[in-house]
Amino acid sequence: MYWKVTNPTLSPSHLQDLPGFTRSVYKRDHALITPESHVFSPLPEWTNTLGAYLITPAMGSHFAMYLANMQENARSALPPHDVERFIFVVQGSAMLTNASGVSSKLMVDSYAYLPPNFEHSLRAEGSATLVVFERRYASLENHITEQIVGSTDKQPLLETPGEIMDFQPGDFLNVKEVHYNQHGLLLLEGQGIYRLGDSWYPVQAGDVIWMAPFVPQWYAALGKTRTRYLLYKDVNRNPL
Repeated sequence: MYWKVTNPTLSPSHLQDLPGFTRSVYKRDHALITPESHVFSPLPEWTNTLGAYLITPAMGSHFAMYLANMQENARSALPPHDVERFIFVVQGSAMLTNASGVSSKLMVDSYAYLPPNFEHSLRAEGSATLVVFERRYASLENHITEQIVGSTDKQPLLETPGEIMDFQPGDFLNVKEVHYNQHGLLLLEGQGIYRLGDSWYPVQAGDVIWMAPFVPQWYAALGKTRTRYLLYKDVNRNPL
């Protein structure tokens, strides 16, 4: 379904083979990370899995976002202590199993939220591509986190740190957003124009965006097909 995420093309097409060409941009309050810039290497303690870290605290974020390309007989590792994890499947399938032995098969459009210090493992019999978000958990008094597993086929608005947003061609954000939340975004389908700060970027499926707090942001969907993107933002916490 999201084949352009795992099989990206460059735009404009006449620059595909130009040495050194990239649409990627990194600035103080935002970044656009495009597929030709992805660098894959073995993920620590995962087996048969290559990962590309796309957003990390090194650029100013308080969370990490990465792609995990699982191959045959791949298995995940646990995140660091007190770190929560959210996964979304963009290609293939993986089996999620918790410490109680309960398993869920995650297909394309499936997602899972794993609370901090929650024993679990992901296995892939064939190839699978996951988008993974991780951040250090900020606890709330009298609130206990639980595992959540679901699919955007049934619930596009996720009760987790991830959210699916859809735009038909010509749609655009009705607010020129400037707020305290950080964002990590993966464009799953479509193309359009993203304003970040004082810059305007053509974007398409496979592109990743980091938005720092209070950077002006706005999106308009272009092209002939819908835009769909997966969005992280920090919510439900007092900024103090």
